[in-house]
Amino acid sequence: MADNTLQFRWIVTIQGGIDAMLLDNPEVFVAGALLWYPVEGQPRINAAPDVMVAFGRPKGDRRSYLQWEEGGIAPQVVFKVRSHNNTNAEMARKLRFYERYGVEEYYLYDPETGNLNGWQRQDAMLAEIASMDGWTSPRLGVRFERDGDGDTLVLYQPSGERFATYVELVSQREQGRQYTEQAQQQAEQAQQQAEQAQQQAEQAHQRAERLAARLRELGIDPDSA
Repeated sequence: MADNTLQFRWIVTIQGGIDAMLLDNPEVFVAGALLWYPVEGQPRINAAPDVMVAFGRPKGDRRSYLQWEEGGIAPQVVFKVRSHNNTNAEMARKLRFYERYGVEEYYLYDPETGNLNGWQRQDAMLAEIASMDGWTSPRLGVRFERDGDGDTLVLYQPSGERFATYVELVSQREQGRQYTEQAQQQAEQAQQQAEQAQQQAEQAHQRAERLAARLRELGIDPDSA
């Protein structure tokens, strides 16, 4: 579980971003802070990744991820968002656990320091990725970048769309709504102006007709002028 707001915000952003990205694939299960039990009958052997992604498993709610009930499929991708309370020894234990129980990709991010590490499975081991800047997850297609200052992680979907917090998404939706309303108002104003121009043209035509009729009454042919 998260123990500070910054850590929690990152967990929600990563989990929500991946879940939304894979929304149309019914055979990918994405969860946050869910207990994973890899060995049947061994409840003490467990982990609760901040974010876990299991390809080949259906979406749906679970109380926990019991691997023997999930076709023996281990989560292929896991994320850990580090907090100030996490020790190096704890991080080492997590890495060994994920290595032993079949994780293919493991990503560790510290939002307070900006440190980012990643590991990718090579045979029976999780080997550290030499450079995470610009790295693209083989399983997810997600690209890891840094912001302009180089201190904050930025994640991009395969489409190029940036992962956003819930607040950012609401703000973007509100901006989109305002833009739509403004565009609608501009269209209505343009229509009103067109109607006014048409009315003015009709009024001018009527005035011209009345003037022509008056000239004819005076014995003047307006068409011969």
